[in-house]
Amino acid sequence: MSRTTTTGRARRYALRWLALGYLAVVLVGPLALVFWRTFEDGLGPAWNALTTPETIQAFELTLLITAIAVPLNAVFGVVCGLLIVRHRFRGKGLLNAFVDLPLALSPVVVGLSLFLLYGRQGWFGGWLEEHDVHVLFALPGMVLATVFVSLPFVCREVVPTLREIGDEQEQAARTLGANGLETLRRITLPAIRWAVVYGVVLTAARCLGEYGAVAVVSGRVQGQTETATLRVEERYDSFDVQGAYAISLVLALLAVFVLLAMSLLARKENAA
Repeated sequence: MSRTTTTGRARRYALRWLALGYLAVVLVGPLALVFWRTFEDGLGPAWNALTTPETIQAFELTLLITAIAVPLNAVFGVVCGLLIVRHRFRGKGLLNAFVDLPLALSPVVVGLSLFLLYGRQGWFGGWLEEHDVHVLFALPGMVLATVFVSLPFVCREVVPTLREIGDEQEQAARTLGANGLETLRRITLPAIRWAVVYGVVLTAARCLGEYGAVAVVSGRVQGQTETATLRVEERYDSFDVQGAYAISLVLALLAVFVLLAMSLLARKENAA
C-alpha cells in the first residue's frame, strides 16, 4: 500500500470522526441529557407531567395546526413549483425569491407582521373587530404563523425535481389530446410524488417544532392557545423542570420519527 493511499485514508477517517464528534456534542449530547433528566426520578413523574389536561390539549392543538398547515403548504408548493418551472411571466424571479423569505426572516418578525395586519390598529383589525372575527390570540392566527414559517419546503423540493425530469412527457401527453388536468394527474404528479412527500415530511417537522411566530400571536392561554413548544417554556418558568423535559422528549421523539421517515423515503426514491 502506497504512502499516498494511507495518508488519504487517514484523512477520511479523521474527517469522519470529526463529523461524528461534532454531531455528538451538538445533537446527541443534548438529546441524551433530556432523556436522562426526564426519567431521573422514574417513569411516574414524567407520565404525570405528560397526562395533565393542559399538556394533552397543547399536543392536540399542535397536531391540529400541523394538520391544517401541511396540506395548505403542500398544495401551494406544487402550484408554485409548476409556476416557477413550467411558466414564464412577469415577476417570476420575485416570486422565486419570496418563497425563500421565511427561511431568512425571523419567526418573531413574522408574528409581529401579523399584528400589523390583524391587530386592532392593523390594516384589517377594524373590519375583523366589527364582524367579531378573531385572528390573533386564536387558532387562525396560529395557523397563519405556522403556514408562513413552513411555506418553502414543498416548493423547494418540487422545483429541482421538475427541472430534472423536463417537460417532454407532458408535451407528449398534450399532443395525444390530454388536457391540463389530466396531464397533471397522470404525468406530472406521479413524477414528482417523492419530492412532494419529502417536502411534506419537512413541513410537518417544521410545524411541530415552531415556537417564535406562534409565541407572538397565540397569547399563551393554557388550555386554549398553548402549543407543545409553548408548554415547555411555561413548565420551565413554573419550576416544573421535569415536566418541561418530558414534553421536550416527546417533541424530540417526533423529530427522530421524522428523520426515520425521511431516510425510508430516500431509500424508496432511490429504488424507484
